Amino acid sequence: MDPAYRRQLVGMSEAIGIDLVEHGTVSDAATIRDTAVAQPLIVAAGILTLSVLLADGRRERIGGVAGHSVGEVTAAAASNILTTGEAMMLVTERGRAMADAAALTSTGMSAVVGADEAELLQRLTDLGLSPANFNGGGQIVVAGERAALDQLAAEPPTRARVIPLDVAGAFHTSYMSPAVDRLRAVADSLTPRTPDLPIWTNRDGSLVTSGDEFVDLLVGQVSSPVRWDRTMESLAAAGVTGLIEVAPAGALTGLAKRGLRGVPTVAVKTPDDLPAAFDLIDRTP
Repeated sequence: MDPAYRRQLVGMSEAIGIDLVEHGTVSDAATIRDTAVAQPLIVAAGILTLSVLLADGRRERIGGVAGHSVGEVTAAAASNILTTGEAMMLVTERGRAMADAAALTSTGMSAVVGADEAELLQRLTDLGLSPANFNGGGQIVVAGERAALDQLAAEPPTRARVIPLDVAGAFHTSYMSPAVDRLRAVADSLTPRTPDLPIWTNRDGSLVTSGDEFVDLLVGQVSSPVRWDRTMESLAAAGVTGLIEVAPAGALTGLAKRGLRGVPTVAVKTPDDLPAAFDLIDRTP
């Protein structure tokens, strides 16, 4: 690891009391799957990637930022709504609060691909399940009690596939309400700033110009659906000419291939992907 970025990661680790260097290099999959570990690690990886991507004058060529779920914390740091320290403090409490909320009831999530949306939503109502992520391209992630998810998988909507996800609980649903209260207490101690890059919320895909409003939406999205489909619609309407997904990357560029057809994408998974990301920024009109 580059010494400068190691120092940055050590600083974030010390601020939140979690060894992100160890978890990012040697911890096993079961350890980093823990929500309380995974979320700070995801945001730290994104912030480190951004520190490289937005250096050397490239920041001025970025048309805006958006984040999916916990990625909104990274986006808030990218747009300077939150400092790195504030972002890490917020995501650490977010991870712990969501892990604690998930432990209260046996819940989970499944991806449903290829379903008619109206048919699926009615089926969810019948089973007591909730839509959690509207990801676009015919993919909706649903959440709720595991027995109901099993029933959905056994009797899927017409022509749909139901894919169980390896997650701790029903994120972005009412099951996370206890986490919202805890996260709001932390958010109230922050001093959000006006974003200096355009930033879209995944609550409804709208452009947000107030730091206070964005943080309020960020807190609320813990128990409300992620509308990434609408975010991609807004990016398309804004004339986006390229999309770079920061580490850990891959999922959103995959969704963009269906939701933002024809828009070039780069997923920065390792340092080897940075030259392609730089080239995409340099080609921005």
